[in-house]
Amino acid sequence: MSDQHDDHFATRLSHLGRPGTRTHGFVNPPLHRGSTVLVPSTAARREGWKHRYDQYLSYGLHGNQTHHMLEDLIADIEGGTRCQIVSSGLAANCIGLLAYLGHGDHCLIPDSVYGPVRSFCDSVLAGRMAVEVSYYRPDLTPAGLEPLLRPNTRVLYLESPGSHTFEMQDVPALAALARQHGLKVLMDNTWGLHFFQPFDHGVDVSIQALTKYAGGHADVLLGSLTTRTDEDWRAVRQTALLYGQYASPDDCWLTLRGLRTLNVRLRHQMASGLEVARWFAARQEVLRVLHPALPDAPGHGLWKRDFSGACSLFGVVFRPEFAEARVDAMIDALRLFGIGASWGGFESLALPTYGSITRTASSPDLGGPAVRFHIGLEEPSDLIADLAQAFDRLHARPA
Repeated sequence: MSDQHDDHFATRLSHLGRPGTRTHGFVNPPLHRGSTVLVPSTAARREGWKHRYDQYLSYGLHGNQTHHMLEDLIADIEGGTRCQIVSSGLAANCIGLLAYLGHGDHCLIPDSVYGPVRSFCDSVLAGRMAVEVSYYRPDLTPAGLEPLLRPNTRVLYLESPGSHTFEMQDVPALAALARQHGLKVLMDNTWGLHFFQPFDHGVDVSIQALTKYAGGHADVLLGSLTTRTDEDWRAVRQTALLYGQYASPDDCWLTLRGLRTLNVRLRHQMASGLEVARWFAARQEVLRVLHPALPDAPGHGLWKRDFSGACSLFGVVFRPEFAEARVDAMIDALRLFGIGASWGGFESLALPTYGSITRTASSPDLGGPAVRFHIGLEEPSDLIADLAQAFDRLHARPA
């Protein structure tokens, strides 16, 4: 039998994280819930603490078999060795930063970072912990980034593509610079999921919001931090334990179930997303489409070099003559697109981003009102027809 890592992605999704279920019994492993774990002796209890970095049953807060199965599957998807499951994607981002930063340290954060991470950096890291936070333009080359390094710089944080604005970063080149200066490289890889293999490109800790495509059904909140080295695993695991981070085993079980269909969902949503994005690009009302997989999009060369595919989340910038009120009316007229945060589920979403983009190292002006679209599992021709009828609102005079 070949090693499991020789199997294709879809095959691994079907078989990993199912210990003992393929020979006898139900296909899906059972859901484990619990807080207290009993041990046979006092000596065994003392021995157990030595295994706090392992998948060992000691107390519910430290994880159980359901957590462990999901951890193994996520680590495999990202090409890592160990994974820590936490309560949300934002929690994963925060735990990652807290694992490596302390009083007097300095970190570099892309200006396009997910908004709640920026808030955490400003209010907790800089505001309470005296960590120096510098935001940098996400399109900087290593030569442009190097002057921002300081003697106390400890972390280079990456998010590629960027939140809302979808800037691509040259992760291998930036990670190589960080390695030269002894920095830890943390990356939010939620958009990349398995399309981008972080550890092959120099990342130390890969962070994901499993709420999105991994769960896939808009009904869980979950995050993960994946590592490859023992040093990074211990830093992440210890921080999660110290902050009492815990993920619901019910959400872990639902995410395991969602991952079984991830490959077919991703294929369908990638194709549908590109079809709808191309439709937007051909419309005269649209200034540009922010989808890294489109040949004329900024950063397409980096996407083509480093990614094996694309998810179905992208931005659309409307021409400036279409006032925000008209774009609001267009969104409100959509029948098949919900208006809401998050993405990666089965449902299509439209979220206006004008007025909500904060930038301190670059301009927030994209040239016109912007909307973030997530393309779900609906038939793309139906979504396009819905968009076409809603576009009539762009040309209507405000009441």
